Order: sequence, then structure tokens, then C-alpha cells
Amino acid sequence: MSTSAEASGDRSIAAGHGIRQALSGDGSVAMYTEKSFTLPPEAFALPDVAPPGLANLPDAAALFVGRARELALLDEALRSTGGVVVQAVHGLGGIGKSTLAARWAAGRTDVFNPVWWINAETPADLDAGLADLAVALRPALRDVQSRDALRERAVQWLAAHEGWLVVLDNVTSPNDVKPLLARAAGGRFLITTRRATGWHGIAEPLSLDVLQLDEAVELFGRISGYGPDDDVTGLCRELGCLPLAVEQAAAYCAEAGIAPGRYRELLAQYPEEVFAQSAEGADGERTVARVWRLTLDRLSDTPLAGEILRIIAWWAPDGIPRSYLESLGSPVEVTDAVRRLAAYSMISLHDGDTISVHRLVQAVTRAEGVAHAHGAANLLLLLDWGVGDMAAELRWLTHVDALASHVAPEDDGENEIWLFESSGLSHTHLDVTRAIALHERALAAAQRVYGPCHEVTLRVRRDLAQSYGVAGDGEREVQLLERNVTDHRRVFGRRDERTIEARTELARALSKAGRLWDGLALAERNAKKAERVLGKDAYVALRAWSARASALADAALKDPDRHAAQAREAIEKLLPRAVAATGRDSAVCLQLRLNLAWTRRLAGDTAGAKAMYGEYVESKIRSRGATDRYTLTARTSFVRFLWRAVNDPAHARQVLIPLLADWERVLGDTAYVRRLREEFASLLDVTDTSP
Repeated sequence: MSTSAEASGDRSIAAGHGIRQALSGDGSVAMYTEKSFTLPPEAFALPDVAPPGLANLPDAAALFVGRARELALLDEALRSTGGVVVQAVHGLGGIGKSTLAARWAAGRTDVFNPVWWINAETPADLDAGLADLAVALRPALRDVQSRDALRERAVQWLAAHEGWLVVLDNVTSPNDVKPLLARAAGGRFLITTRRATGWHGIAEPLSLDVLQLDEAVELFGRISGYGPDDDVTGLCRELGCLPLAVEQAAAYCAEAGIAPGRYRELLAQYPEEVFAQSAEGADGERTVARVWRLTLDRLSDTPLAGEILRIIAWWAPDGIPRSYLESLGSPVEVTDAVRRLAAYSMISLHDGDTISVHRLVQAVTRAEGVAHAHGAANLLLLLDWGVGDMAAELRWLTHVDALASHVAPEDDGENEIWLFESSGLSHTHLDVTRAIALHERALAAAQRVYGPCHEVTLRVRRDLAQSYGVAGDGEREVQLLERNVTDHRRVFGRRDERTIEARTELARALSKAGRLWDGLALAERNAKKAERVLGKDAYVALRAWSARASALADAALKDPDRHAAQAREAIEKLLPRAVAATGRDSAVCLQLRLNLAWTRRLAGDTAGAKAMYGEYVESKIRSRGATDRYTLTARTSFVRFLWRAVNDPAHARQVLIPLLADWERVLGDTAYVRRLREEFASLLDVTDTSP
């Protein structure tokens, strides 16, 4: 049987069963249609029970090591009954959130049905994943309903059923999934996200950290075929045990046929290129560089967040005081930038107002170029932790040393010169080898930036010379200071106070290096000229006379019978004059007290020697505090003086016990403190034998 239909009216359409052609009323347009049909209402309904074993999971669970603690926490959290349970696994991009979720979900297909994985990076991705779930539940709907309708049916089905598990992977914002979580209250959600915050009242967060070192080595071996050895362990440690970085490195080594040691060399020389590489067949978007670049793109509306990350990339990864960042903006601006970085797991916040950043985040960020290193150096230069706060100074030195290790010497500029100069001074009494290295580097940069005879260059050369003197290399100290005197004379003239100061430093170095009479002769000529040119009580003139006193004290050490009395008399005459002109705690007076303590001891005045050394230490404490590095060093020297020079072990022990407590409080259980304890071990056992 056939049916016909007739169109009436302008541009109207007539159609009927079996008619494949439809014409408009004026005959101007022809259209072809398929045969129409009608679905029964039940065809649009999703089933009451999901098909058995319905699962949609990625292959990421195949490469999995460790994480026993996190798996157990997920078991515990999602074991509860009644009501929706939401767990948000958060952490740095590449830390293995998706891998953990995939492994855990893959082991729960016998408990939940369906087990459905959705890429939820954007609201559109989430809607598409829900629509795919609806189609999986009722395949006949694939080409019948719109994606929006399918999404809504999936949400309705989840809301009406229990016993399902939905993994929402890589959620950008809690607000993107909050409506879904509110409607579907009968099953279990597992979320992975870089957002560490914003989950209050929505989900229970679970922070994911990097792998243990042995786990990272195991993962590297499973991908690359390399067994555990020093090169693999060293590479995994350098990669910070970040799973994505370990996988990326292992796959690249296997495909390129290179050893882990060679990969480390490439990483050191070409970090930006290496972090962007992936093996053939791997997801080119899942590289360390690209993953974190996406995160920074999301923070582009807070430019200060990116600036902070680019600055802290040059410092040590841990123990960064938030106060270091204060000068970058207003308190609100800095706080908000730090908050956003922490929210996206790019940094971690810790008690004590410090932050930390993964070393690979730093490495990828540093690969952008050295420009921000100069800003990082300048921030460190601006810091003022106050005299005597040695703990703060040591923390600062850690970040200076990190910056020095990341910046090539040829890239050092003005900021680095001053930073390495001042940090070298701080290191002098803690690690003189490190101090020399920093001063050598500062000097090379100063000569390049300012020239060999510039005042900055001369100052850095002087401080380098003094570090060599502390290290016991008097010959090298004298050589550097002799050049300084020549350059000062050429640049400033013989009568300039800077030239007089340079001669003062050389006179001290000569006598300390064993050239007593050269040092004494230069010191005396220089002091007379300083007094004649600058005045009797000028600070520079008194420093010149102090150098003569030091030379006399050195002569007394060599031949006490001939020179001790003369040295003592000269210093005792000069000290009151220096106190009156420069103040009782000036550097001149400090040096004179120290010299006087030794000359009194050499002259046989033990009580006077101890009293004067005590005054020297008390002056240090007054001017710098009891736990300043210079004060602690002076107190340590006082112990040695009492114990070995004047043979008063009981008094030495009395000074030593609180001193060691202060060293340990400031430095902790470090090699330096252990050496001190070893040096003074027998003294700590001495019984008080004083009368």
C-alpha cells in the first residue's frame, strides 16, 4: 500500500509513509528523507542494573610501584557505607595521581559496577565523559539523543543507583564538579587534581608525594631495563623521584640507547630540551615541561605567582622563608600569589612560614634563562636578619650556595658580585674553603664587570686575601694584599685613607706570615703617616697603630723574653686612647684586647690575660650577640686559650658547656659541632681542680 501527501501553501512540505522525496509547495526545493520510525518509550530509559563488569579505565595502572600507604587510605575512605564518599587525590603535576587512581580502581571492579573513568579537566570534558557513560549503559542511544541529553540521563542514573565508582581525573576546579557531586549521592567518587585547596565540604583531600628513592629506581628499571646501580640511583635522586620524570627519563634512555649517566649529562647541559622530550609512542603532552607549563598558564591572571616561581627556582628547594618575598609586592599581593601557587601544588607551605618547591619544578623554570637569577640574587642581598641571628644567616647561606651552583660564573653580574662577597665573609669562620671559592668567584666577576683596579675589585681582593689568611696560606694572602697596595697607590694616591688602610692590612699579613720585621717596619711607617695625614685620633690612624701592636704581639709570641713586655706596654697605652676615640666595642678595640690577652700571658700575667680575654668576649657579645658566628668563634677560642694557653681546665669547662649548647642550638647535629665535641671530649671529663 502506498500513501501520498500533497503540500498546500507557500513552501510547505508534504510527506508520508514510504515517500523518499519531499517537495516544497512551490516546487523549488527537493529533499530526500529516510523512512521514519518510532522508538518505544522504554528504549530511552537507562537500565535498572548496569551490564556486568562495565568498566572504563586507562592503561596507566600497568606501570605502578609503591604507594602502599595511599592505597590503604583509599581503601579505608571508600569502605564506608551510606551517602556519597568523595576522595580528592591532589599533588604536583606528574606526581602519579592518575596512576594511583587507575591502580586502585582497577582492583575494585568486583566491588563496584560500573567503574567509570572520566577526564574532567574542563566542564566540557566532564559532560562528554558522562554522556559516554549513558551510551555504555544503553548503546542504542548513541545516535538518537544529543550529548546534553545523554549527560543528563547519566547523572539521573547515578543519582538513582548505588554501588558505582566514578573517577574524575585531573579536575581543574572544585566548582566544576560540585553540582555533580551534590546530585549523585549513592556511589563513590575518586577525584585527581592539582588543586590542593578548595575541597572543604566537598571532598576529603589526600596529598600525594613523590616516590621513595628505591621505588623510583624500581620504576626506572621496569621501563628501561637498567638494574639498580649508582647511575640509576643518582639520576632518580636528581629527578626528585617524580614519577613522570622517572618514566620520561627511563623511556628515553631505552629508546635512545643511552646510559642513565649520559642522560644526567644531557639534563645538566640542555635542561629545557630534555624536559620537553618524550619517547616515540608516548603522550607528547605528558612531559615534565608541558605539564607544568599548563599549570603556569592557569596562573597567568596572577602574574606575581609566576614571578615568585621564577625567583625561588634559583634558591634551595626547601626552607624558603616567606619573608624573602615581601619586597615583591604588597602583603595582600604576595600572600595571594603564594596561595595560588600552593593551591595548584606548585609549592608546599610549611609551619614556620616557610615554603618548598620540587627541585624539578625549579629545573624546568630555570631553563627559561638566567635573567631571573639576577632578581633572585638581589632579593637575597636585600635581606636583613639582624646581627646575631646565626640560624637565619645559615639559612640564607644555603640559598646563596644554591644560586651559586645554578648560575654559570660567566653569567655573574653586579648582584652576584656583592652576594658572593658577603656570603664569603659569612662562610669564613665556618667553612673557609667555601669562603675562598665564593670570594674567588666574586673577584673574577668584579674584574670582568668593573675592571682590575676598581674600588669594588680591590675590596673583594682584600677579603679573598683574608680568607686565605684564615686558611693558613699566609703567602697567598700577602701576594694579594701587595697587589692591592700597588693598585690603591696608583688609583687613589699614597696619602688617601684607602691606601693607608691597604698598607695596614698588608702589615698585619706580613707579620702573621712570619715576616715579622717587614710587617713591623711597614706598620710603624704607615701608622706615623696616617697620624700625620689624618690626625692622631682618626679611626684609620688608630687601625694603623693597632696593626703595629699586632706585629709586636706576633714578635712576642716568637720571642717572649725580648718582646712581651714591650708589646704589652704598647697595647695598654693604645687601648684607652682607642676606646675614647672609637668606642669600647669597635673593631680596633676588639683586636687590641685580643692582642693584650696574649701578651699578658706571655709576660706571665695569667690572671690579667684571662680577664682581658674575657673582656674581649664580652665585647663581642655586647656588639653582636651571644650566638653570632663571630661571637661563637671568639667563645670557642677562649675555651682553647683557658685550657691550653693558661692551663685552667676548670674555667675552660665552665665556658665550654653553654658554648656547645649554643653551637648545637644554632647548627644542630652537624659535622662542625661533632668535631668540636671530639676536640673537647677530654676537657668535658676534667674534674674541677681549681683551688
